[in-house]
Amino acid sequence: MTEFLQQIVNGLVMGSYYTLIALGLTLIFGILQIPHFAHGAIATLGGYIAWYLVTSLGINFFIALVLSTIITAIIGIVIERVTYNPVKSAPPINAFIIALGLMILLENLLTIIFSPNQVMIKTNFDGVIRLGNVTVTKLFIILFFVSLFIVLLLFLFIKYTKLGKSIQAVSQNSEASEIVGINTKRIRLIIFGIGSGLAAISGVFIASIFSLYPSLGETMVMKAFVVIILGGLGSFPGAIIGGIIIGLTESLGGWLLSSHYKDLYSFALMILLLVFRPQGLFGGDYKNE
Repeated sequence: MTEFLQQIVNGLVMGSYYTLIALGLTLIFGILQIPHFAHGAIATLGGYIAWYLVTSLGINFFIALVLSTIITAIIGIVIERVTYNPVKSAPPINAFIIALGLMILLENLLTIIFSPNQVMIKTNFDGVIRLGNVTVTKLFIILFFVSLFIVLLLFLFIKYTKLGKSIQAVSQNSEASEIVGINTKRIRLIIFGIGSGLAAISGVFIASIFSLYPSLGETMVMKAFVVIILGGLGSFPGAIIGGIIIGLTESLGGWLLSSHYKDLYSFALMILLLVFRPQGLFGGDYKNE
């Protein structure tokens, strides 16, 4: 029973990480309909920025986390303006090809700048906290509560602010939003900024808990797509629940069967869901939130 509870806790923590990266992709892919395959590379970039700030400049971990989020959000905005915006009226295949090209370009740039070697952000939160017979590292607890805070903040922003309501309107009908005076170009920038910032946060934590290398983004973005497909494209609660389900599936599957195949479990779950419920658990977009 103790081992089972330990795996549940581990799954919830990993689910928090998956939720963070999936929320950013949900905003970009679910609302703007852009298959942003470079999202994982953006997360990796955010992790490298924080690693450089902490390792080379000696900046505090939390300050580096904030700075990395801001810098990566700005980079995301620039990417949207330079690459995706010029083809927003073109056939979807254009954005698809650009997304793949961006992923490859960013991975190679990260390899050139930081080398292909794995790196890790050293923190002072390596200690372990006992919750009965279950043990959790301090960094895992920080990740969980940071994720919880961000989810709550994003929910309140989308649901109750004027800007959030504009995002909901654009998600439902971009052309109608322009007719009623909503600046859709500005909304696109905001969505990319928020999405890239969320990706950076997930990248910083993955670099702190595990390790970071240039091609890690490929795995990260695939997991993010699994989460949002599982939860339902464009669904805010779907990304949260989907992230937790994937985290628990991998943790429990690794415990019951083998941790070597943890990626297989999440993809198998996605395939089963697509067969029996193609729209995902929550299916749809913000209009139903």
